[in-house]
Amino acid sequence: MTLSDARLLSFDCYGTLIDWELGICEVVTRLASPHGVHPSEQEILSLFASHETHVQDANPSWTYPVILAETWRRMAASLGLPNASNNAERCEHDARAFSSSVPTWPAFADSREALIDLQRQCKLVILSNVDNASFAGSNARLGVTFDAILTAQDIGSYKPDLRNFRVLQRHVQEMGVRPDQHLHVAQSLFHDHVPAQAVGLKTVWINRYGAKRAAAGSLGATPAAAPVTPHWEFPTLRAFADATLSA
Repeated sequence: MTLSDARLLSFDCYGTLIDWELGICEVVTRLASPHGVHPSEQEILSLFASHETHVQDANPSWTYPVILAETWRRMAASLGLPNASNNAERCEHDARAFSSSVPTWPAFADSREALIDLQRQCKLVILSNVDNASFAGSNARLGVTFDAILTAQDIGSYKPDLRNFRVLQRHVQEMGVRPDQHLHVAQSLFHDHVPAQAVGLKTVWINRYGAKRAAAGSLGATPAAAPVTPHWEFPTLRAFADATLSA
């Protein structure tokens, strides 16, 4: 399969189209600062990656705002912030703020225009680990009409569960697109590339944080992934769009 064969692109959203790491860090910094706590970006993202994954694994039926609220409670305890054991009222106030923050996370600067250009050639589908309301807030930032939107709320489980990718495959088939015309495009090796390839999808890695990760020696907001080799790799969505449209 070549890039020019693609007729449908499924996308992860957070980390790929929306800069969730920046959004998460901004919110945590704002909530922690009044308490005299100033965690580093690496500390914030490491705690988020660990706690969010454990909460999702244990509670796949919870909607994403509920996942984020519980993630915050655990992060707050780890950071020494007000938590359920020492200041339940303040902790719940901050948990609500954190859980409702997804629509404030910024889009990457190249996302909208690259998606619009790609839509000239391909159908665009979202496969996201959030709820419908949170994604609607992010989609308002992207300003793109997707051909289909599949969320964890719709599916009832969270990536990297293979169920999410099998639902995606069935939906793509119902849209009349062959498997050899479908590419999955994502930043997270853990959430997307490993499970997508496990069900037979070709994957494109938008390695948004590549240079930053190498310098920091950090995995950012995602846990370590099993060994996987994406079929294509680009540093930005713009670079991927240019390569696809000129192929």
